[in-house]
Amino acid sequence: MNIQTKTKNQNTYDAIVIGSGISGGFAAKELCEKGLKTLVLERGRDVKHIEDYPTALFNPWDAAHHGRKSLKDLKENPIVNKCYAYDEFTSQFFVKDTEQAYIQEKPFDWIRGYQVGGKSLIWARQTQRWSDYEFEGPARDGFAVDWPIRYNDLAPWYTYVEKFAGISGNRDGIESLPDGEFLKAWELNCLEKHIQKRVAESYQDRQVIIGRCAHLTDPQEHHLAAGRSQCQARHLCYRGCPFGAYFSSNSASLPAAAATGNLTLRTDSVVTNIIYDDQKEKATGVKVIDRLSFEEHEYFAKIIFVNAACLNSNALLLNSKSSRFPEGLGNENGHMGKFIAFHQYRGQGNAQFEGFEDQYYFGRRPTSAFMPSFRNLKKQEMDFQRGYMVAFSASRVKGVASPDSFGTSLKNAASEVGPWQVYIQMQGETIPKESNHIRLSDTQKDIWGMPQLIMHIDYDDNDHKMMLDFQEQASEMLHKSGAKTINMFDSKQNPGLDIHELGGVRMGKDPKTSLLNEWNQLHSCKNVFVTDGACMTSVGNQNPSLTFMALTARAANFAVEQMKKLEL
Repeated sequence: MNIQTKTKNQNTYDAIVIGSGISGGFAAKELCEKGLKTLVLERGRDVKHIEDYPTALFNPWDAAHHGRKSLKDLKENPIVNKCYAYDEFTSQFFVKDTEQAYIQEKPFDWIRGYQVGGKSLIWARQTQRWSDYEFEGPARDGFAVDWPIRYNDLAPWYTYVEKFAGISGNRDGIESLPDGEFLKAWELNCLEKHIQKRVAESYQDRQVIIGRCAHLTDPQEHHLAAGRSQCQARHLCYRGCPFGAYFSSNSASLPAAAATGNLTLRTDSVVTNIIYDDQKEKATGVKVIDRLSFEEHEYFAKIIFVNAACLNSNALLLNSKSSRFPEGLGNENGHMGKFIAFHQYRGQGNAQFEGFEDQYYFGRRPTSAFMPSFRNLKKQEMDFQRGYMVAFSASRVKGVASPDSFGTSLKNAASEVGPWQVYIQMQGETIPKESNHIRLSDTQKDIWGMPQLIMHIDYDDNDHKMMLDFQEQASEMLHKSGAKTINMFDSKQNPGLDIHELGGVRMGKDPKTSLLNEWNQLHSCKNVFVTDGACMTSVGNQNPSLTFMALTARAANFAVEQMKKLEL
């Protein structure tokens, strides 16, 4: 056996998973548990559960700037500093602005987490199932392309993921927001319950619920056996949770994969392209550049799962060129990188309420009140397409000490609480459009030799009309609930800051208009699966991560079945 053959054998696995975030971690778990020797390639550093959460137990005074952002950091990283979860305690889990350049033809705030676990360490943990209102929406309303699956195809996989991850929530009986397998729900506070009651009295098509989130409120035996424990309501989640109380790749799916003995995890591995063999008519492996040493490596497998996060998955596939696929792996129709969509949060507001001065709340609840979409559900009834979820939370204004306060006066001022206030926002569905796209630069590359991504993604008139409707309806609902001061505004934030970018390698029935089939396989390269945000045909208005994981579990199960039949 020559050295080259020996090296190839050592670098050959049953499966390769690119990325270790929400979907990549779940792909690793599923493939390893089904007996496949699986290589997970993560472009960032290793993050070990618990021991690599250095600020998890910090007090404010334990950090140089008490958790606040320094002027130096604000100047050097203006984009990532816009993210709600980024501060002095969490900055180690975010990609800084200068670490991977990209080109903004349209303003786009790209928020990334390059480490083992990816953005599963810093996600907002909101988990809602899609319904057939989402899966049937494109075909019914005439946008995007028809999804190749429906709710019933994914329902058992939602259940499977929810039981493993641990999702808190109520069985609310809402047709457009299917119930799931839930642990004990968090509670609305007194003002939120008041708004819930007033909304129910005023509208027949609207229902306020407590948000469903990936937190162990009542951990089951299999959660405890995996070393996870009950959520402490600290809401310091973005630092990494030493209790394993919220779901992440680090606390749950990757340890499950490792427990099988079938997992190999290679960090600092920037995958530059997928290798396609013209004679075998399938992908055979990947090329990797070591992030630190810049050494090149090749790894080989029978199946490849692409889970690098939406835009990076698009970039990787576009850069995977061959004589068979000169425009990118599987990109026969030229649609790859196009029809990018996202959630819009521009509609926001706040209000003050009188009363309830004798009531307060306990702990830092890791979710808020939600209202499922009530627009354009069964038919087109507005002057814009699709709809939006509403999220809001009520709290009391905290006491503020004057600059000259000291001792008793400082303590008294800090312990006082003022009136109740509500913050409210939309989570709106944008419509996939060909003009909203990314592509590779022909001239500019990053330090690992990958072409820089060109972002051409923007809002449109549909988004503006939707935002105005939210502002009008939110204001009306708050007024009917008794709010005294209501202020609605447009945040004017750039696309990307939602961190829900989706599409570019969309699923569909027709290879002429889509890239993936109903099993998340590339139409023209069946041993490559894409199950992260890039695969999404449309956006819906629910948070997407639960759907990523359900699609991943379903695709992994299919892939293994096909391998047993020697079809892959």
